[in-house]
Amino acid sequence: MALEGKHSFGSIEDTRVTFVEKKVDENRKDFLKKLLEHNGFEVIVQEEKRPSEEEPQLYTVGVTDMVFNPTIWVFQRRLNTFDGRKVTQDYWNQETEDTHPQYWNNG
Repeated sequence: MALEGKHSFGSIEDTRVTFVEKKVDENRKDFLKKLLEHNGFEVIVQEEKRPSEEEPQLYTVGVTDMVFNPTIWVFQRRLNTFDGRKVTQDYWNQETEDTHPQYWNNG
């Protein structure tokens, strides 16, 4: 799921959350949960309902911080990787482990 500018919030069970991403696979859920917890957020995960047992299990990931907006936090360079580097858009999207260049590819 690409970073979006809008702030999406609601509830997971009885807890108010800011939605980080919806309908993500288990690998993406684990990555986001670890990264956000590393940055001090309380993460809540909910399993999506599957139409059938053959369908893969998908998840909704949210944080209890109601002012958190992933787009703002990534582009303001407020999130850190596990080894202390700043999270970039490509890192957030799991396209690369490299955090340079920060927002664009110069060729």
